[in-house]
Amino acid sequence: MSDRGGPIRQALIAGGGIGGLAAALAASRAGWEVRLYERTPVFSEVGAGIQLGPNVVRVLHGWGLKTELARVAAFPYRLQVRDAMSGRELGVLPLGERALQKYGAPYVTVHRADLHDLLLRSVLVQDKVWLNRDSCLASYEDTGRVVTLKTTQGLEVEGDALIGADGLWSRVREQLLLNDGPPRVTGHLAYRAMLPQASLPERLRSQQVTAWLGPKLHVVQYPVRGGDWLNVVAIVQGQIQSDLQSWDHSTNAADLQAAIQLTCAPLRDLIAAVTECGAQAGPAWRLWGLCDRPPMRGAHQQAQGRVALLGDAAHPMLPYLAQGAGMAIEDAAELGAALAQALDPAFELPALLQRYAQNRWQRNARVQARALRNGQIFHAEGALRWGRDASLKVLGQKLLDLPWLYGGTNSNQR
Repeated sequence: MSDRGGPIRQALIAGGGIGGLAAALAASRAGWEVRLYERTPVFSEVGAGIQLGPNVVRVLHGWGLKTELARVAAFPYRLQVRDAMSGRELGVLPLGERALQKYGAPYVTVHRADLHDLLLRSVLVQDKVWLNRDSCLASYEDTGRVVTLKTTQGLEVEGDALIGADGLWSRVREQLLLNDGPPRVTGHLAYRAMLPQASLPERLRSQQVTAWLGPKLHVVQYPVRGGDWLNVVAIVQGQIQSDLQSWDHSTNAADLQAAIQLTCAPLRDLIAAVTECGAQAGPAWRLWGLCDRPPMRGAHQQAQGRVALLGDAAHPMLPYLAQGAGMAIEDAAELGAALAQALDPAFELPALLQRYAQNRWQRNARVQARALRNGQIFHAEGALRWGRDASLKVLGQKLLDLPWLYGGTNSNQR
């Protein structure tokens, strides 16, 4: 019996990234036993910074992580949009106290590894959670009564539900018979760097989010780690000539500098300084080839039977709305609510997982679609670029604020 008087339920989770750990925490808080399987030998997170809107921060605060998040996050005071070619300011959205008052939580920026570590430490203090490293899912079987996970090491484990939080190249998704093939290659390349702000000239340090928009490219910079570090991401249109399933390609900074050679002097100075200062501790820039999937078309793409998908396994998206990790965390919160109800024998688990999917897929699809649209706007040329700039000049704050996103957590909240 569980502490809530119902039957003991066990969730199997494939993937130990941010989404998988968020799912483990939510399931444990819902009263479930959790067995998580991560394919790598250590629990870690690659990448650089993440922006977390108030919609996501509210979830983390609700899980009791407010103090821990504040220790590792930065709290930018505004979002500024600038023209990458001329350098002029196009629009501004105040963050800081305004976001807190309007949405009940701040807008924060954080290093991926710090958020991952925060979630990992929170999971480790939960009861009845087992984390298995170097353990990759090979296959699973959903009998309708139970689901059995098989690992590549030959281990077989039986549980009540399987949560696929195994990312863009999800093996759980592959076996869910969605028949939608592999993720699509977008032709967008993300160069990422992060370094101590103290290593940069003072004029290049910043405690705000700045987005530089240019033809077929854009650059975003923001503080992380309490504001002591600066995260810089440059996304350009091009093709990567290597393994797309590797998320950490070392790259020559000369490629990036060539891509931004026609941009304004302040942006070129930033890229040059990051390249020079960052190289003192190793390669300054890491390169990712971006992939995604079309916006979701129905709840069947997020749950079937006793199997549910979460985060990038269900709805990978481009980073042009800064909500990839956020949607995974929102998924986990909704999943936890469904799993909590499943402790009552009156509720059938497959129906509750279907409710989870119904409550999530439309919001996830909207975010995916908006991210695609933002990519076109950010990288606009010609008349579209002119119209974008004119609109931001007149309606900057209204266009940059997103009440439907920051004020809600599911498809019913606009």
